[in-house]
Amino acid sequence: MKTKKLMTASVVALMAASPVMAELVFPSMSYRTGPFAAGGIPFADGYADYFTLLNERDGGIGGVLTSVPECETAYNAEKGVECYEATKDLGALVYQPLATSITYQLIPKAEVDGIPLHTMGYGRTSAKNGEVFRHTFNYPVNYWDGASAGVNHFLDLNDGSLEGKKITLLHFNGAYGKEPIPTLEALSDKHGFDLSTIAIDFPGQEQKSQWLQIRRERPDYILFWGWGVMNQVAVQEAANIGYPMENFMGIWWSGSENDVIPAGAAANGYKALAFHNVGSDFPVFDAIQEYVVNTGKAAGAGDQVGSVLYNRGLYAAFLAAEAAGDAQEANGTPDITAAMMRDAMEALEITEADMAAAGLPGFGPEFAVTCQNHGGDGLAAVAQWDASTETWGLISDFFPADGDVVNPLIAADSAAFAAENNITPGCD
Repeated sequence: MKTKKLMTASVVALMAASPVMAELVFPSMSYRTGPFAAGGIPFADGYADYFTLLNERDGGIGGVLTSVPECETAYNAEKGVECYEATKDLGALVYQPLATSITYQLIPKAEVDGIPLHTMGYGRTSAKNGEVFRHTFNYPVNYWDGASAGVNHFLDLNDGSLEGKKITLLHFNGAYGKEPIPTLEALSDKHGFDLSTIAIDFPGQEQKSQWLQIRRERPDYILFWGWGVMNQVAVQEAANIGYPMENFMGIWWSGSENDVIPAGAAANGYKALAFHNVGSDFPVFDAIQEYVVNTGKAAGAGDQVGSVLYNRGLYAAFLAAEAAGDAQEANGTPDITAAMMRDAMEALEITEADMAAAGLPGFGPEFAVTCQNHGGDGLAAVAQWDASTETWGLISDFFPADGDVVNPLIAADSAAFAAENNITPGCD
């Protein structure tokens, strides 16, 4: 197996002092160690492999090679900040913090340093308001969109009415897991369902008490905000009490192969929200096999290609590369800066033609970003696990969240942040 040496903060700092050739730098804040490594590894592999593909096949982006210095955070906020500080002077164009706790720490730093953050499907939801969070982007979807999408799916299953139904939010007891609560409370008021919340402490290997409570309360549906080992434990515990898997839905960080395979046939029918497609039936994966895996340049062993979280890392890299190419074109130079990257991200538009040209036809929803909207159009789909084939499949098209509920919450939260931090909202 090929292994990839991870950079410590001190190693990266030494690199920063050494002269290097011009390159486009996309730091990878990975976590290949710790209780969430099973999710962090495939994402980091997909992120790195896409940029390697661009280097090997296309000579980089706009004729400039890409570089993906990797720094291990172990999903720890303090280590995440250390990685950011150690890599930002390498010429970093954009950061993917890969943890809501790290994101909250980096938002003010990125604003001061002028380096954009892309918190794709996680982080602070109200960062969608680009008039306040000028350097933070969470396109194409956020957690409040996810909460609304889950409720919309349950509405579809009940002819448009959830009156009198019980929905439980089972969640990681931290910033990530608490993000959807305001949205679900508002949706509960709107649709008349009874909402309860049950927290799972880190790392989530013991959940007997939570599932005893679920067995006692008998919710009609469960929305699940979990990560790492707690996901597979939750799916197994649901099976142990005979909870109907088709009524158990995870957010997109609770819907990978790692989460369901350990439960075997009992996981069949489990659902998860998604903001990109699943599987390896896309031309880009043939190219990755040819130019990256077969040549021994893969970030990992090559066994994660096409898995849900590998695809997510690849999708993040694709979106970053598209913005970098746009920045080069807009500024008439291949050697772009973080400021140019930020502006390109704020003007990013992803069309089906863009995805098809990258070998990713139909991979995600089309969306556009503006100063007022750093989060895209908030479209999500529903994926379901087929235990007989051990594959995920989308069972819906990409559909919108309830903007009438989500958008006012974003406006209120971002306005409060602006007031607390003496920010005058507006666009340049």
